[in-house]
Amino acid sequence: MASLAKPTVYVVDDDADVLSSLRFLLETDGFAVRTFRDGPALLNAVRSTGVDCFVIDYKMPDMNGIDLASRLRGRDITTPVILITGYPDDNISTRAAAVGVNHVLRKPLLDDSLVKRIRTAIRDAQSASETTSGILRT
Repeated sequence: MASLAKPTVYVVDDDADVLSSLRFLLETDGFAVRTFRDGPALLNAVRSTGVDCFVIDYKMPDMNGIDLASRLRGRDITTPVILITGYPDDNISTRAAAVGVNHVLRKPLLDDSLVKRIRTAIRDAQSASETTSGILRT
């Protein structure tokens, strides 16, 4: 039986206005949302289960989003990560991919683009989990 629980998204951004906007957008689209002002706050709160996707800002004062994603992966947390940035360049995308970031999106965010990326990342992660746990048989 499929779970009726809302997918949970953790959002990390040092800008309170961005956090508020993203919370509103994602909750309106049916997600449960928890927000964090910086990487250390997320790292103190996160467990290996209970979150379906991370949306992490690239440029933050204590640690950047790529470093945060790397620390999550270092804890064996394989939950999808979407990096958002107002400072896009090819180097960010390359470094993000190297630490297992699923997507890099540019600010200002296109609302539908972020929601679609989150839904796709969650679906892909669930499919991969089902395949590796033997639920899907061909």
